[in-house]
Amino acid sequence: MNIKKRLLISNTVTIITPFIITFIVTFFIFFISSTFFNRDISYNNIKKFAKINSELFSIKNSIPKQNDEITKDDFEKYLSSSLSKFNGKYIIIDEHSDMVFPEEFTKIDVEKIKEILKGNSFEKSININNLTYIIEDVDVVLKNGVKSKVILLAPFEKSNRFNKFLIVIVLVFIISFIGVNIIMSYEISMKIIKPINSLKRAASEISSGNLNCEIIEEGDKEIKELCHDFEIMRIQLKDSIDTKMKYDDNRKMIISSISHDLKTPITSIKGYVEGILDGVANTKEKIENYLKTIYFKAEHIDLMIDDLLLYSKLDLNQLPFNFEKTNIVEYFNFCIEEMLPEILKLNIKIRFENNLKSSQFVMIDRERMRRVIVNIIDNSCKYMDKKQGEIIIKFRETSTSVIVEIRDNGKGIKETEINKIFDRFYRADFARSGAKGSGLGLAIAKQIVEGHDGKIWAVSHGNEGISIIISLIKLTEGRGNYEEYINN
Repeated sequence: MNIKKRLLISNTVTIITPFIITFIVTFFIFFISSTFFNRDISYNNIKKFAKINSELFSIKNSIPKQNDEITKDDFEKYLSSSLSKFNGKYIIIDEHSDMVFPEEFTKIDVEKIKEILKGNSFEKSININNLTYIIEDVDVVLKNGVKSKVILLAPFEKSNRFNKFLIVIVLVFIISFIGVNIIMSYEISMKIIKPINSLKRAASEISSGNLNCEIIEEGDKEIKELCHDFEIMRIQLKDSIDTKMKYDDNRKMIISSISHDLKTPITSIKGYVEGILDGVANTKEKIENYLKTIYFKAEHIDLMIDDLLLYSKLDLNQLPFNFEKTNIVEYFNFCIEEMLPEILKLNIKIRFENNLKSSQFVMIDRERMRRVIVNIIDNSCKYMDKKQGEIIIKFRETSTSVIVEIRDNGKGIKETEINKIFDRFYRADFARSGAKGSGLGLAIAKQIVEGHDGKIWAVSHGNEGISIIISLIKLTEGRGNYEEYINN
């Protein structure tokens, strides 16, 4: 429910409900009074009361305020005639304090009536001789300029009950109106004010740096939408800070790792340079050997820096991909042929297993994917411990992907460490000291494959080697260019 609708319903209920409650209470009072107490506060009784009131008021307005021609006796006859229809009474008090009043009244009764007239009561009435009289008064000037006050009295039995009845009804209406207002105000506070207060507290927590305070979506539609937007903002802000902290931790780790990996070749270079300067290399052959070692170490450092720059660009999405439609089997054959002479020197043979039903095409950046293949093959060669090494490249497919598995029969890796090999600068313990390279090869491969919307993972075969598996999206018929590939 939205706030506008809730307020409309609330206002309607606040106005209508007291009237309904008052009507029900009135009905029960009528019913109980007439059934159990035999009291007449029925509609006819109320109508009778209203009629007498109206006639009395009409007579009051018909009396001329000033009439020098009418005598006091004639005026009394006029009043008797007018009030006789409902057995009304009159009292005349002139400016000389002379009084004319009914025989059944006493002077004390007249004084009481005068006191009532001086009061501010809305409805003026008095009980005399077990009869209730409604009182009206008017000032007149009779013959000879005598100013007089005329008091009109209309008898009405049990009017006090009707007055009490009216008071009860008014009280019921007021109490029900207040009660309904309290209930509806509480309801609105629960649906509007409470969620806003919760949102206010959450905003205060967020401003103080606590991003773990979940904002609960409650209340009406607009409040829920506001809470939802705040929760999305909180999550995005938390993710942003978590990402920043992760990048900070990664940067520290990169600095620590690269410092560690650069220290070894730099220390070696310093040692060989000192050997030359100190005359340890005292022959032409030794000097040449030292210089070759220095050159090799410098190349190693250069390779590490190049890999680090490439990984940083991939990590920041600053390296664009140039996708081309490529036959995956032919492409792997081409890449392996380039590397084959160096691989054969290491007494490693390569074998292909093609289980594709037909030639399958993928959209790849040829240059970047070549770097993936080179890194994986180099890793397999680096950790090969068998006299006769073997690398098997298997192709298979699913309904949507082409799967390429590159398996070697090298040292392998523990199952507990298999998920770490794609981390930056990670090397398994057995290879840490003697491994060459930057330690970023598989991390770069992962970045490039994921940049192709593909997946890469590893499977350990214990001491029988390891498989690196790449999954790439299969290029279906009719999707033969880069724009169509990206859009799909």
